Amino acid sequence: MAKAKLGRSQGRFTQHRRLEKLQELLTKNPKGYSLYELAAQLGVSVRTTRRYVKEVEKSYDFEKERQRTGAQLWRIPSSELPRKVELRRTQAYALLAARRLFEPLRGSALFAEIEMAIDKLMAFAQRPGRGPNAGLADARLEDRFLYLPHAPKDYQQRTDELDDLFQAVSDLRPLSMLYRQGDRRSEERVTVHPYAMVMHRDSIYAVGYHVEKGEVRTFVLDRMRDTDASATERFELPTDFSIDEYFQGQFGIWRSDEVNRVVVEFDARAAQFVRTRVVHPSQRLEALPGGGIRLTMQVGNLTQVTSWVLEWGARARVVSPPELVELVKKELSEALAAYTKPAVGRRASDRTSERKEETKRREPAKKAEPKKGEKPKRR
Repeated sequence: MAKAKLGRSQGRFTQHRRLEKLQELLTKNPKGYSLYELAAQLGVSVRTTRRYVKEVEKSYDFEKERQRTGAQLWRIPSSELPRKVELRRTQAYALLAARRLFEPLRGSALFAEIEMAIDKLMAFAQRPGRGPNAGLADARLEDRFLYLPHAPKDYQQRTDELDDLFQAVSDLRPLSMLYRQGDRRSEERVTVHPYAMVMHRDSIYAVGYHVEKGEVRTFVLDRMRDTDASATERFELPTDFSIDEYFQGQFGIWRSDEVNRVVVEFDARAAQFVRTRVVHPSQRLEALPGGGIRLTMQVGNLTQVTSWVLEWGARARVVSPPELVELVKKELSEALAAYTKPAVGRRASDRTSERKEETKRREPAKKAEPKKGEKPKRR
């Protein structure tokens, strides 16, 4: 069997994982390791290990001890060792309940890291309980208490972009990428300082400073391609930036500086559902005659308000603003037209033949007339 080639680690996030492994080795063995022992554990060269140790030294003050053999041991002082995070069983179940939230990340290196944490929580949750909970290890509460995504996107074809985006956000590194605007087919090379990565309705977005445009914008992961997180540059995160304040007053992920007073009326069938939901912090509800309800809110961008209203079908009617009324009417008319125009790909002759056949089937069968000189048959 060929030996694994030592040297520079290959693959995205491999260096990050080995740094984590190095830290784990040093925290679990208070006696320490030599560089050669660490290199063998990590499967890299001594030179690469020395570089990893210098990186970990940024977080810990190492103790170094020279052995009689001349080898130098590296260890983390007991005062620097990380403390264990203690969780009660209920807390573990609560965290496990949200694990499906990360399904869109599946296939990425980031998901692999999250999955490791989930596996640890799962092992803890499945241990036999004590006291009143003794013998409840097989209750499988982790399978019966969980969040189910509505329609999560599949990003397994975009794991490189996802990993680059997360690395750029976490390490404050400029991100270069080819990006396609929603209303264009062409792409353009842009550089972004990604301030935050946001998951909204099981889709992934980035909020960051568009260097070429000189403004903060929202970017969709689906439209990113050929991404590259800088290995040498970093950017400063503005001290006054807050993702919550950035989306304050907005309805969904898209932002606008305009403020629109939105009024939507719901019939009696929808009223009970509207009353039990907070769709926006500014919403006000008012009862209507006949059991309906009127919702009023102050929002910015109307794009996702349009989609939200359409989800209610005939049970909702937009009163204002006029712009939103026209947006909803346009969507409804185009949807209706899709059901009334001929199906794509069918020839006119085929449709004519189908109509003739249908007409024949609907016509009553005619009785056969007796020929001249022939007596009608008796039944």
